[in-house]
Order: sequence, then C-alpha cells, then structure tokens
Amino acid sequence: MEENKNSEEEKPAVGNEQLAKNTPETGQGEILPLSGEIIQVDETPAPEAKAASDEQPPTTNLSSEAFASEDNHPQTEQDMEVHHHTHASHGKKNWKSYFWEFLMLFLAVFCGFLAEYQLEHVIEHQREKQFIQTFIEDLKTDTAAIGLNITFRKKKREQMNSLMYLLSNQKIKGNENDLYYFGRMLIRNTRFLSNDRTIIQLKNSGSLRLIRNEEAADSMISYQNLVEQIFINQEDERAERTNVFPILSRLFNPFVFDKMVTINGINRPDNNPPLRSYDTSIQQDLAAYVHTIKGSTFIIESRLDSLNKKAKNIMNFLKKEYHLE
Repeated sequence: MEENKNSEEEKPAVGNEQLAKNTPETGQGEILPLSGEIIQVDETPAPEAKAASDEQPPTTNLSSEAFASEDNHPQTEQDMEVHHHTHASHGKKNWKSYFWEFLMLFLAVFCGFLAEYQLEHVIEHQREKQFIQTFIEDLKTDTAAIGLNITFRKKKREQMNSLMYLLSNQKIKGNENDLYYFGRMLIRNTRFLSNDRTIIQLKNSGSLRLIRNEEAADSMISYQNLVEQIFINQEDERAERTNVFPILSRLFNPFVFDKMVTINGINRPDNNPPLRSYDTSIQQDLAAYVHTIKGSTFIIESRLDSLNKKAKNIMNFLKKEYHLE
C-alpha cells in the first residue's frame, strides 16, 4: 500500500501534458494540469523579444500550392491590375478617339499656319515702312535737284529772251559781245535726274504690292509718271540743241567761242568781236531754233515746278500716314 502511494506521488508532474487557455480579461494563459490545479503563467514577452518581433516582418505560411509552376500559379491583384491596363491600351479605338486625334492635329496645323501668316504680315509691314522711308529720302534728293534745275532754266530763259530781242530788232552791230555770250549759252543745259532707286526696286522685285495704302501707292506711281514725262521733254530739248549747232557755226566765229570757254565756265569775249556772218537769213534761222528751245525750256520748267510741289505733298502725306518724323 505504501509503495503504491509512493508510486503515485512520484509520478512526474512535469511530464504530464499541460493544457493552455487564454483568459480574455488578463490576456494571460492558464496551464491546467491533469490534476486540476490552476497555475498562472505570465505570457508577456520580454522587452528584448518584443523589440525583435517588431523589427521582423510577420512571416506568412505558404501552402505547397504557392510553389507551383509559373504557368499554373494564381495571379496576384497587382498582376491583374497591370494586365487590365495593358489590355485597355491595345483595345480597338472608337470614332470619338479618331475624331479627337484629328481635331488636335488640325488645330496644331492651323495654329502653325496662323503664326507663320502673322510673322509674314509683320515682316511685310516692316518692309513696306522701309520702302516708304527710302522713297521719302529719294524725294528729298529730287526736290534739291529740282530747285537747282529750275533756277538754271529761269536764267537761261531770260538769256534767250534777250537774244530774241537783239535778233528781232536787228540790234547786231555794237552788240556782238552779247550775241556771242547768249549764242554760246544757248547750247548749255542742265539735266534733271530723279533718284529713282526705290521705285526701280519696287518694280523689278514685284514689291509694289507691299504698299498696302492705296493712296500712297497711287501717289508714288503718279510721281514717277511725271518724272518720266519730264525725261521725254528733256530728250526733245537735247535734240533741238543739237540741231542748232550748224546755224551757230555759220553765224559766229568758232575761235572766239573757244576763248570764251574756261575751267570756270563760259565768259564773255573781250570787246565786241565781229560775227562770222551778218546774213539776216541766218539770223532768222537762229531765231527759229531759239523759239523752239525756249518753248521746251518753258514746258520743262513748268513740269519741274509741278513735280516739286507733288514731291513735297507726297512727303507730308507719307510721314503723316506712316507716322514718320
């Protein structure tokens, strides 16, 4: 009996299987031995263990299915999302997509066209203003030349009037000095040359279209037409002066003429050298040529005066129209 009792007491308590149960109130586990005695065990982890557990990410138990072949493994949510977008990007486009693509392309081309057109418009406007400025400079040069030409022609017209007076009144002898001087000055002349660099450039390059102001373009063309008309009158006058040479050589002594011409111009002869001929018929022939040249001189002088006024009016108009100083 005593041996049996000892055997029962010597049964190792530690060898008995223990059952653990967590109580909801304390979060601690109770170990229930087979004998029914309750032993409290503190399951709160030590600080070092807790810190280690926080640093290590929780492991996930994978079943054997997770290591299946790549062809048969199930797709994750991320893979499915990427696959979904890839499928959408390669899908068939509807008419709205084509419409918007066409609209965007059309707007890009149209905006580029507008930008290029605006740039070309600005460049043409600058070139127009440059042409107007150079044309005004040409007009300034012309007005200066016109003033000198008119002054010369007025003086020459007075000389021809004096020569006609001597010939018509037969005041020949005693006035040979005046006859030689007026006869030699008859063939002298000055020619008006317009500074037409801008007009020629506009015509040859086809840039006259750049002058968008219609009134400005008309005034430039009208001015050039009057210049060309004066050129024609000057050519006619030159031919008339050329025709008078044989008459002068018959009436005046050429050696006297030669002494009159110096580097400083034409001077009067000494005293009253005799004429080569006192034939009245030659005098009348000379008077006819003087009349013709005087008429051409009067026409040219009148048109130069009109050209001078036109040039000044055009300069004032262009400066006002194009806001130039």
